[in-house]
Amino acid sequence: MSSYSPIPGLGAPVARIRNFVGGLLPRGRLDEEHLHFAKCDSTELSVLGPGEDEAVLTKQGGAEKGKVPAVNGAVAPGWNQQAASAAGQRGGYGEGSNVNIVKKQISTWDAGWNVTNAIQGMFLVALPYAVLHGGYWGLLALVTAAAVTCYTGKILVECLYVTDDVTGLRVRVRESYVDIAKEVWGDRFAAQIVHTAQFIELIMTCILYLVLCGDLLSNSFPTDKMDETAWTMLATFLVVPCAFLRDLKAVSCLSFGNAIVHLVVNAILIGFCISCAASWHWSDVAVHVDIHYFPVSMGIVIFSYTSHIFLPSLEGSMIERNKFNKMLYWTHGLAGFFKALFAYLCYLSFGPGTRDIITDNLPTQGFRAIVNVVLVIKALLSYPLPFYAAVELLERAFFSGRPRTVFPSCYALDGYLNVWAVALRTLVVVFSMLLAIVIPHFNLLMGLIGSFTGTMLSFVWPCWFHLSIKWHEIPWYQKLFNICVILSGFAVGLIGIIYSFEALLKTYRTEL
Repeated sequence: MSSYSPIPGLGAPVARIRNFVGGLLPRGRLDEEHLHFAKCDSTELSVLGPGEDEAVLTKQGGAEKGKVPAVNGAVAPGWNQQAASAAGQRGGYGEGSNVNIVKKQISTWDAGWNVTNAIQGMFLVALPYAVLHGGYWGLLALVTAAAVTCYTGKILVECLYVTDDVTGLRVRVRESYVDIAKEVWGDRFAAQIVHTAQFIELIMTCILYLVLCGDLLSNSFPTDKMDETAWTMLATFLVVPCAFLRDLKAVSCLSFGNAIVHLVVNAILIGFCISCAASWHWSDVAVHVDIHYFPVSMGIVIFSYTSHIFLPSLEGSMIERNKFNKMLYWTHGLAGFFKALFAYLCYLSFGPGTRDIITDNLPTQGFRAIVNVVLVIKALLSYPLPFYAAVELLERAFFSGRPRTVFPSCYALDGYLNVWAVALRTLVVVFSMLLAIVIPHFNLLMGLIGSFTGTMLSFVWPCWFHLSIKWHEIPWYQKLFNICVILSGFAVGLIGIIYSFEALLKTYRTEL
């Protein structure tokens, strides 16, 4: 039987769909990403060698039942995957439990494509808006945000590890952002707070992609038969297959496609801007800020760099975790450079007339339609990453299998998604569509969410957690820098929330 043969009880129509998208549905197998890493106080994990059996790995002080230990950024040698599966079943999770379902490992390039997808996403079309209301301060914010979020992403992943006092090896004792929060805040409220913030960030990102698709398509093909709502529904239909996504490897392929389309869009728009060099608005780039709209712009800038939700999973899935920091440097460095360049050239070309979505400034309907269609393709390829992360949060919180969670696992015994789980994921897609129809204001919504969850997840919490967990390991100047980032994040976030909400209300009142 082939790898993607229909499974009993699935039904012929769904089975045919599964065969059609079979490349995105590898059979579940074990690795460290979807297993729960042990909290280990001893050095035993660091000194295990090849041939050590399950009994050694699962005794007290070593890996917990069914959990894969990670040593110095890699899976502990000698860990037997079949033994892990058996141990997980004996640990009470059940055969269909999520702890037995793991995704493919990814390369450093795959991780880089996913981070690029997150921080070089569709939000580039709104970046000239930051220069419109912030001038050179907006450009400085784009570059500074790249450096700070790169730093906070690095220290967030550091919080997943502890250093063994005897061997000096780094041992991965935490799996996710939530695990880090639990270490600092305790179990009672940490999971709820961080889960809620992460889910809001992710689902709002999905909503923004659909909002943008509807806006771009309605502006490109104006017709009485298809309004913005209808175009948004069409875009939603095209992302429904995301409900079948099973691992980061498949998402990485889509993120690679997104990166290619991103280069195409940049080449087209930057090329057009350079062709307008004779009429650039050099004198219109301000050295002051518009206090009513610049905080909204800051929220947009911060939102465009929010990749921290994905970083623990990406780092945990990497084959060569020791290259994670280098990957962050390259992706954020290039992002800061290209975002600032793109925003500056676009504003120089259109000046004070710069629109909220920069493609609305393009001179002819035909040219605008071509660019917008390319951007829609980019948005559709960007959607899977936040969607995948959002459903992963839901599965971990509610569908990890009894008795660990209230509901059973989303996965069948053979590692495939259950039919009801695919339906549940499809409902998440439909939910994002409904909110996209209700709140169709791309820039203001992005500024509000960026000011709220973006500052917490990307600025405040990573530094807070790093100070708490690594206080006795880091130098005084790093402590001081972390405190400065926390205070700045609180200030920018609060001001951004106030002004973004004010602008959103003003827009709704105008429409009414």
